[in-house]
Amino acid sequence: MKVILKDFVKGFGEKNDIVEVKNGFGRNYLIPQGLATIATPSAIKIAEENIRQAAHKQEKIKADAQAIAEKLEGLKLTVQTKAGSNGKIFGSVTTIQLAQSLADRGFDIDKRKISAPEMKNLGEYKATLGLHKEVSVEIDVEVVQE
Repeated sequence: MKVILKDFVKGFGEKNDIVEVKNGFGRNYLIPQGLATIATPSAIKIAEENIRQAAHKQEKIKADAQAIAEKLEGLKLTVQTKAGSNGKIFGSVTTIQLAQSLADRGFDIDKRKISAPEMKNLGEYKATLGLHKEVSVEIDVEVVQE
C-alpha cells in the first residue's frame, strides 16, 4: 500500500514522502499512530503542493544541516560507563546516551537520527548522524570506564 508520511519514520522517509509499505504496517501502525495517511490521488496532489511550497524552506534546513555537519566533522565523543574488569559494559551504550553527550557539547541531535553499532565493550566505535536526507556525518565514539 502507498502512504504519505506525516513525520520522519526511521527506515522509510521524511515528512511528505510517498512510500510503499506492507498493508499491515500501514493500517496497524503508521495510520493509527498519526505517522501517515493513505496515498489517494487527491492526497498525493496536496502533498506535492506542500512539497513545492516547502522547497525553499528545505534548502535552508539543508544548509543548516551542512553547517552542523562541518562542525561535527572530526568530533570524538567520549562516553563514560560502568564496565567489568574484562572490558565488558554493564548493558550497552545507546543512542540516548550519544544524543545526551552531543547535547552536552551544544549539538541538539535527535536520538532517532543517530545510527550506531552495538556498543557492549569498551573501545572505539563509529556512529552515523543523519542530519538531513542528503546530509550525514560520521563521528568517532570512545567508550571508557567510569
